[in-house]
Amino acid sequence: QVQLLESGGGLVQAGGSLRLSCAASGRSFSWYTMAWFRQAPGKEREFVAHMTWTGGNTYHADSVKGRFTISRDNAKNTVYLQMNSLNPEDTGVYYCAADQRFIPSTSDTGYMYWGQGTQVTVSS
Repeated sequence: QVQLLESGGGLVQAGGSLRLSCAASGRSFSWYTMAWFRQAPGKEREFVAHMTWTGGNTYHADSVKGRFTISRDNAKNTVYLQMNSLNPEDTGVYYCAADQRFIPSTSDTGYMYWGQGTQVTVSS
């Protein structure tokens, strides 16, 4: 089992950057596939990015491709989401998720463990 704690959210102007962190506690973090999802007010939770447990393969949603980058540091039990060129449509609660599946999923049903979320607000 793994516990996840996100940090790094906040208020930023359009065009700005933020880096989210997700610290994992528990055993064998390096064996987990990690992902980021987000949920805007009044909308369903949507996939943002995922990364295999080796860190060798990443995938980003079209809406964030070229602007966001997922990465991980297994030595620190932490996964990151670097967010650049933010726009107001990126506003929402960002969640870190983990699962022991071998093939990452873009569906939130594919992840067993979730953090509590961190708020990102982008002003125009």
